[in-house]
Amino acid sequence: MSVVKSPLSEADLKTVGEALQGALADLVDLALVAKQVHWNVVGPRFRSVHLQLDEVVDTARQHSDVVAERASAIGVNPDGRAATVAATSAIGTVPEGWIKDTEAVRTLVDALGAVITRMRERVEATADPDPVSQDILIGLTADLEKHAWMFQAESA
Repeated sequence: MSVVKSPLSEADLKTVGEALQGALADLVDLALVAKQVHWNVVGPRFRSVHLQLDEVVDTARQHSDVVAERASAIGVNPDGRAATVAATSAIGTVPEGWIKDTEAVRTLVDALGAVITRMRERVEATADPDPVSQDILIGLTADLEKHAWMFQAESA
């Protein structure tokens, strides 16, 4: 049951709803992964990596709220519960314990890469059914790609 009447057809709502839900799960997990690495990073580049990780967390949290609210606006229940995120995120697991700064950078490059790949697929999938949602996904993908660039430069 939906209390919000969607402006989209049933088929378009399904496509866009899946894209937004997938984006939400990936963003929630990205924020958690970046924060976990942030708390455990060690090494000579500790400070710069530590601060850079918080920037990723802020970006992921901000965009997850926008994505969830867009889903609600079109009549889709956003699901950011831990079990849902764990079951559907594209991001691999984070190593336990202290994480060397070079490994922290590699972990974020991999995590961002996985999320960006799926975001670009979602951008394509939402082009025709809902350009408004597509625009949100384009903006967040641009921000994630900027973070990916900075972490890749960190590992060069």
